[in-house]
Amino acid sequence: MKIKSILVSQPPPNESSPYMEIAKKEKIKIDFKPFIHVEGVEAKELRTQKIDLGQYTGIIFTSKNAVDHYFRLAEEMRFTVPDSMRYICQSEAIANYLQKHIVYRKRKISFGEKTFADLLPLFKKFPTEKYLLPSSDMLSPDILKILETANIEWTRATMYRTVSSDLSGVNIKDYDMLVFFSPQGIRSLGKNFEDFVQNDTKIAVFGATTEQAATDAGLRVDVMAPSKETPSMTMAIEKYIRNLAK
Repeated sequence: MKIKSILVSQPPPNESSPYMEIAKKEKIKIDFKPFIHVEGVEAKELRTQKIDLGQYTGIIFTSKNAVDHYFRLAEEMRFTVPDSMRYICQSEAIANYLQKHIVYRKRKISFGEKTFADLLPLFKKFPTEKYLLPSSDMLSPDILKILETANIEWTRATMYRTVSSDLSGVNIKDYDMLVFFSPQGIRSLGKNFEDFVQNDTKIAVFGATTEQAATDAGLRVDVMAPSKETPSMTMAIEKYIRNLAK
């Protein structure tokens, strides 16, 4: 079966995206539609979690969403974030993103290489802070495990939620391949298209947790990334399409 149309469950990328190159090279249609989106919790809900922002001397940021919603709620609760606050960011990109909300110079900002485990040396270096972890309602179990071994005082605060988007304007049968990047995306497929039957539709997934969610939902995974040969989703899709053409 030739792949003529693909639906990627993410927002549209820029024009220089590898997806655009695939569409042009392979003469296929690629559409983009976010299957999930983020909604912030209100200040009153944060209070029900017994979170007092003034109690913490350090913040652990794992995403740009966490940064945005922490400062949004701080403003709503009329809490002025002190200049003495210590920021521990999972990556340099997240640390740089802080400039959207604070004057970066002379602030106590540290960051890891990429994964949450990379932050362990920083926790060891700054063990006496009282840390707040702003997060989504969905948090990787690996993060919780690492924090349990970090020997620091920390509290999780759910500041935003990942929810299914309304996909009523999408005809899922128009696509030969569906591309997913998170378990929540798989759940959104089930919620929006309760009568969906896979049949010849190809399912592409990124990451082991997404693959597991697809399998648990009774779906057949046809394309998997990352791998040594195909570290990106676009590379995995292109390889699959070329193999079909052989």
